[in-house]
Amino acid sequence: MADRLVIATANKGKLAEVIRIIGAGYDLLTIDGFEGIEMPEEDGETFIDNAAIKAIAVARQTGLPALADDSGLQVDALGGRPGVYSARFGAPEAKDDIDRYRLLLSLMADVPEGLRSARFVSAVALATPVGLVCAAEGKCEGKVIFEPRGDRGFGYDPVFVPLGMDRTYAELDAAEKDAISHRRRALEALLPSLRSFFGR
Repeated sequence: MADRLVIATANKGKLAEVIRIIGAGYDLLTIDGFEGIEMPEEDGETFIDNAAIKAIAVARQTGLPALADDSGLQVDALGGRPGVYSARFGAPEAKDDIDRYRLLLSLMADVPEGLRSARFVSAVALATPVGLVCAAEGKCEGKVIFEPRGDRGFGYDPVFVPLGMDRTYAELDAAEKDAISHRRRALEALLPSLRSFFGR
């Protein structure tokens, strides 16, 4: 029987990526399969803080090992914003992904091409009901463009072009994005510890 691992997210885009990257050999469960799961407030100062908060909370409520991700976009011209606030950037006025990236683009309207550097950051954490087991972080460097392009992905994907490419995250297919994504890099950094935890 495959080792059971709860993926501590309700974000379908993140969930799909995690399943594609580490799904083989694990019995991956989602929080939708458990009644009454309450996700904690993400009040950490770093991505790893927030990933750990979520993983520990879900592990304690399900009684199973849990894997959580916290990720976001850091824009140099905005002093690293939106950063850990990426998913709630501009709230309460910004109500969805489109509102958020439109706000981002409006704040960067006067930032010239050469100063639009940014990176996606992902932190992943593995926890048991007892507490945090391990965590890792991955990054994908790139830039924010002037207008959204593409209809794949989620979040800020339509306005982010990875370094060395001319297409946005939202213009890449799943395999292309997985090959370079911040989430893949974080998960790959965590995999040795994950395998060790399950005695592999």
